[in-house]
Amino acid sequence: MKKINNIIFWIISIILMLFIVSYQKITGPTYPQKGNKEIYGQLIDYSLPRSNDGNYSVTVKIYDKSCKLEGFANFRRYKSYDEWSKIPLTRNNDELSFEIPHQPAAGKVMYHIYLKEKDKKYIPLTENPIILRFRDPVPMWIIAFHLIFIFSSITFAIRTGFEAYFKGPNLKIMTILTILFLILGGFVFGPLMQKYAFGEFWTGFPFGKDLTDNKTLIGFIFWLLALWATYKKPHTRIWHIIAAVVLIGVYLIPHSLLGSELDYRTIDPKSIENNIYE
Repeated sequence: MKKINNIIFWIISIILMLFIVSYQKITGPTYPQKGNKEIYGQLIDYSLPRSNDGNYSVTVKIYDKSCKLEGFANFRRYKSYDEWSKIPLTRNNDELSFEIPHQPAAGKVMYHIYLKEKDKKYIPLTENPIILRFRDPVPMWIIAFHLIFIFSSITFAIRTGFEAYFKGPNLKIMTILTILFLILGGFVFGPLMQKYAFGEFWTGFPFGKDLTDNKTLIGFIFWLLALWATYKKPHTRIWHIIAAVVLIGVYLIPHSLLGSELDYRTIDPKSIENNIYE
C-alpha cells in the first residue's frame, strides 16, 4: 500500500470518526433540546437541558429580550406517582429561569414550560414535556480515558476496514489494536463511568437492556470473529470489513438510548402525590 494512500485512509478514518461521534451526541436523548417558538410576537430561542453533569441541581434558563413575558414550569418525577407541581419562572433582566433539585442517580424529571404576556393565555414553549436524567459525578480522568479509547477504537475500526478491503500488509496489528482500544474504552473505562454515574458497572445483556452496553458488546463480538479469521483464515478479509461496518452502525445509534433509569414507583410505592421540592 502506497504511503500517500495510507495517509489518505487515516485522514478519512479520522473524519468519519468525528462525524459518527458528533451525530451520536446530537441525536441522543441527553443532548439539550433546541429550537425556537414565537410567543405573542417574540421569537424565543431555547436550549433545554435533558441531563446534568454531576451532583448538583439544574437551572433551566430561557431568554426573553423583550422582557414582556412571564411564565411557569410544570414538573414531576418521571415514572412516579407524583402529581404535576407548578413553579413560577424567576426573571433576571432578560432571563427567565427555574431550578430542578438534584435527583438520585438515574432519576428523571419531566418539565414543561409555559409563557405568556400579561393578561393573556399561557402558551407551552415545547409541544411535549422535556425529560431530564440525573447522574452522579464522574472523575474527569475516567471520562477522558473512556473518550480517548472509544474514539481510537472507531478510528482504528474504519482504518482496519480499509486495510482489509485494499489488502494492506498491517491487517493483523490493526485488528489487535482495534480490539484493545474497544476493550479499554467499552469494557474498562465505560463500566467505570457507569459505576460512578449510575451505581452499576454493566446494565446490558444478560443483566439489563442498556443499549450502550449492548451495542458495545455486539461490536466486540464481530471484532473477535475478525481476530479469529486473522489467524485461522488469513486470506479471508471479509470478516474485518463486516466488523468495521457493524461497529460504525452500532456507534451511529444515539448514545444513552434505553440507559439506566430509576423507577420511583419501586422506592415510593404508596405515595400518591410527592413534591420534589419538599
